[in-house]
Amino acid sequence: MTSAKGLEGVVATQSAISSIIDDTLTYVGYNIDDLADNASFEEVVYLLWHQRLPKEDELAELKQQLADDMAIPQEVLDHFKTYPIAKVHPMAALRTAVSMLGLFDEEAEEMNPEANYRKAIRIQAKISTIVTAFARIRKGEEPVAPKSDLSYAANFLYMLSGSMPEDIEVEAFNKALVLHADHELNASTFTARVAVATLSDVYSGITAAIGALKGPLHGGANEQVMKMLTEIGSVDKVDEIINEKLANKEKIMGFGHRVYRQGDPRAKHLREMSQKLTKIRNEEKWYEMSIRIEEIVTGQKDLPPNVDFYSASVYHSLNIEHDLFTPIFAVSRTSGWLAHILEQYSNNRLIRPRAEYIGPGMQTYVPVSER
Repeated sequence: MTSAKGLEGVVATQSAISSIIDDTLTYVGYNIDDLADNASFEEVVYLLWHQRLPKEDELAELKQQLADDMAIPQEVLDHFKTYPIAKVHPMAALRTAVSMLGLFDEEAEEMNPEANYRKAIRIQAKISTIVTAFARIRKGEEPVAPKSDLSYAANFLYMLSGSMPEDIEVEAFNKALVLHADHELNASTFTARVAVATLSDVYSGITAAIGALKGPLHGGANEQVMKMLTEIGSVDKVDEIINEKLANKEKIMGFGHRVYRQGDPRAKHLREMSQKLTKIRNEEKWYEMSIRIEEIVTGQKDLPPNVDFYSASVYHSLNIEHDLFTPIFAVSRTSGWLAHILEQYSNNRLIRPRAEYIGPGMQTYVPVSER
């Protein structure tokens, strides 16, 4: 046996959901550029779960199903109010709430395909409400109920702020949801598949995935990008601070990727939205700072930005609190996690790799009195 650190280069399974080939990301064969420019998030959800785009009536049915299942149990809302708010990261709250949802789902332990699909609908619908409700409750505000006539993206922004979002805001957020929906066998998706490969339930799989996404080397990167931009503060300070970080061999969050070599194809879409939104908000400095950081890091290290880098300034421009960036990632990626969970169930085999042992050779037990 040979080992690969971080399982780099190891093909662990076969999947028909998404692919990364020659730096091109596709969902079920559709180029991410095509989907980002044209598709609604609901269409992408259907695509990932059914391996085809929906017809008009199928899309309408999915939208209605999501709208009908967005409400979350009052017990979950009440539970939020017991948290030590100042110390609780929204990802920790989301992880707990999704696990708690399973307690109120009468089909939680049902493992047939029809029940699992219905659970997928419920989880995808409710995860948006969980994030927005917690964001409001921790500020002493009441949760906002979703509107059945709004899109998934528009509903999130509406439930978060309590105000109807502008068209450009919905466009930007829908694009971000589409771009983050799936990404082959990333850390959180692999975690979800490992969990349900034991024939554990869907809620366990999503809870495990959220735990993996919480880390700064995966979903938490965009929050760290915004922290860096805020600390820099202005364009004229970028060169000095970034060059100092590079000289000290500090990791610049939002750059490079394990899989892509020529650059993350998703980044350009969020770069464009960042330019538009920061201009509308009269806060072009966030975009200008990002562009200059990209020029320095890519120029010196040949590391292009990934999807996290420009999503930070996009979400900031949507007036979203910085520690909600990763939960938003989870809202989108839940669609991909659920697709992979359903696929894993359909052709399951327990995921049980081996480890290359590097410890001491054979030893003999010595009684404690003689050691």
